[in-house]
Amino acid sequence: MKKPLKTLERVLSKAGLGSRTEARRWISAGRVAVNRKVILNPDHWVDMDRDKILFDAKPLVRKEHVYLVLYKPKGYLTTYKDPENRPTVYNLLGDVGTFVVPVGRLDLDTSGLLLLTNDTQFAERIMNPDFHVAKRYLVKASRLLTDEELDRLRHGLELEDGPTRPALVERLRDSEKYTHFEITLTEGRNRQVRRMVEALDASVLKLVRVAIGPLRIGALEVGKWRYLEPGERAALLPQRSLARKASTRLV
Repeated sequence: MKKPLKTLERVLSKAGLGSRTEARRWISAGRVAVNRKVILNPDHWVDMDRDKILFDAKPLVRKEHVYLVLYKPKGYLTTYKDPENRPTVYNLLGDVGTFVVPVGRLDLDTSGLLLLTNDTQFAERIMNPDFHVAKRYLVKASRLLTDEELDRLRHGLELEDGPTRPALVERLRDSEKYTHFEITLTEGRNRQVRRMVEALDASVLKLVRVAIGPLRIGALEVGKWRYLEPGERAALLPQRSLARKASTRLV
């Protein structure tokens, strides 16, 4: 099957050399040639079946696939660089030998499990809502929540971008002022858990993602990372039929 056309900056990024922003800078600096001709336009289309790409006069070679799991701390952005120079998850990685991208995002005030990889097909499949890869979170609400309110989370509620899918929700404990609960989602909208709780006229005081599919944080320390085991990687990629069954169990 013929490979689709891609922009030059996307090809460099997908090869694991760096971010797309860095790739655009390298191309504009004249460090990239296609079929022996220097290309200065990052949006130049490339046919991967026919075109030969050189970076710094050397053939472009795709890096080996790398899969990492990081325990993201609160206060770190899930981005490569921040205009305000706030810390990002890349400050925690060190040199892993290739450029990796986060599989989805956790906002600044959310901690927990984050996958990073240079395997874009793997990342796209994990994030694809058709596969219903579940994400589990521990939540501390700003007040005591009733059983009826937790039921609303279970059965789905209306947000600005439409109704949420059914979720698994378990009350863990109540303190004098707060409810602690666990919620498992099979979709990944922006700030979804926070917005769902806000729809109950409450807010989230603490949010930790503790699992993605069968993958758990385990003994991983906050701010540390490790390589994903091959068996863990395979378990994160369910077939569509199995994913649909899992989704049905959440209803």
